Amino acid sequence: MDEKLTNITTIAEFLLVGFTDDSVLQGLYVPLLLLIYLTALTGNLLIIILIKTDQRLQSPMYFFLKNLSLIDICYISVTVPKSIINSLTKSHSISFLGCASQIFLFIFLAGTEYALLIVMSYDRYVAICHPLYYEATMNRGTCLQMVTTSWASGCVYGSIHVAGTFSVRFCGPYIVHQFFCDIPSVLTLVCPGEQILEYAFIITSCTFVSVCFLFLIASYIYIFSAVLRIPSAQGRFKTYSTCIPHLTVVILFVFSGIANYLGTNYNSVSSLNLFMSVLYSVLPPSLNPLIYSLRNKDMKAALGKMLGGKMLPKT
Repeated sequence: MDEKLTNITTIAEFLLVGFTDDSVLQGLYVPLLLLIYLTALTGNLLIIILIKTDQRLQSPMYFFLKNLSLIDICYISVTVPKSIINSLTKSHSISFLGCASQIFLFIFLAGTEYALLIVMSYDRYVAICHPLYYEATMNRGTCLQMVTTSWASGCVYGSIHVAGTFSVRFCGPYIVHQFFCDIPSVLTLVCPGEQILEYAFIITSCTFVSVCFLFLIASYIYIFSAVLRIPSAQGRFKTYSTCIPHLTVVILFVFSGIANYLGTNYNSVSSLNLFMSVLYSVLPPSLNPLIYSLRNKDMKAALGKMLGGKMLPKT
């Protein structure tokens, strides 16, 4: 244990070498990354403001959506600003504490979002399959407990993994082949035979995530079975329209994560590695506001009301 503590204290920083030093390529991806980041912030902040101010958006579904937007703002802010700053300052370093904090926050927010997506699938299940009991089941206290549990489970999930990752000895060079610190990239720097504990955590968490995903799939099987029993085509379409955005977000989040962690070689830098990591860490928070707002009449009506109210005095 003393040897491990000594090893940790001697590591001052890691080097992030995910993106190339080519000035032409940096001139392309830095503005693009900044544009995506600002778009994600604007879209998610707009959703939070609309749900907070519009009385028609006070149902449990929008309460969960407001929390999802807050998670997405934090999620994308963990990785992108640091990467942009490093590129502009021509620096690739991140402190040991900064790397550990980045891993914790990234896993914490990813776990929280996944838990919240499962809660949102249960909300749709109750609303469609048991509409008469919806208000009694999804009351304010229950919704608050579900959201609190989602945040708490994400915190526990992140704490376990950051403890498993940094309770080992690292062997140099301390170069992370990624544009942010994530567990697979950091584990490549661990001395041989030291990764067993974290691998055990990863296997356990993957098993738990798979079980939760099966629960989510089962919910949608019941949902679509109930929708097919609706006699009118307009009723089926209206019901589908409340489920498709959430299902799209789930597919985007889960499968981008699977593709990133299973299809990436973390021992080297490549265009594919960067694409997969950006897909997982940047794309879901950026597209979630578009997915929900473009297919949601209430959100578009609230946005029109807000814009119309601001334009009315000028007129």
